Amino acid sequence: MTQNSLQQALRRELEAELRVGLRALDLHLDDAQVNLLLDYLALIDKWTQVYNLTAVREPGEMLSHHLLDSLAVVGPLVRETDGRPVRLLDVGSGAGLPGVVIAIACPQIEVVCVDTVAKKAAFIQQVASTLALVNLEGLHARVETLDRHRGHGYDVITSRAFASLVDFTTWSRGALQTGGVWMALKGKHPQAELLALPPAVDVFHVEPIAVPGLDADRCIVWMRERLA
Repeated sequence: MTQNSLQQALRRELEAELRVGLRALDLHLDDAQVNLLLDYLALIDKWTQVYNLTAVREPGEMLSHHLLDSLAVVGPLVRETDGRPVRLLDVGSGAGLPGVVIAIACPQIEVVCVDTVAKKAAFIQQVASTLALVNLEGLHARVETLDRHRGHGYDVITSRAFASLVDFTTWSRGALQTGGVWMALKGKHPQAELLALPPAVDVFHVEPIAVPGLDADRCIVWMRERLA
């Protein structure tokens, strides 16, 4: 069997697993979106060989730990935003997780992935260009420098394994639109982090989520600014 046919066989296997996961998550993506997700996975694999974007390198693990782990937040996000066109900032995005996955699954959401590492922001720009995702942008910057009063306002600010809840909300507060929400992706229920939050941050929901094929605790911590 040639290398190309091996790659095609692997892609078919990954596609089958992805579709099973989508059904488990009750997400209805079309064939084009499924192919974009697989193309994105291939780009991560290619770039990681040179730039070490992620520690997860086995394709099956990348599917569960990256794609499905990010797809698990899509349903809650669409519910929280009522399916409206919104602006979302993914902080410390790294390889674009969950930002790129959200951009593929939710074309109505404008996604900006910000990272302080230039090569990671460049990777997001390459993904946007290669996959023709007009609603995706990679930004090389510190989140603290983004300010809603200078046009950097977002309806949703998310992070995945980025920092403590205190640091995440403190550093990104200037970029949160009035009435916007924080969506922090965490593993186990982060009780100690929740207790450390200042009174100005209102935690209105801690939502457990299940990731198909991943036997691990996951939750979303939903927060907003407490208005005086």
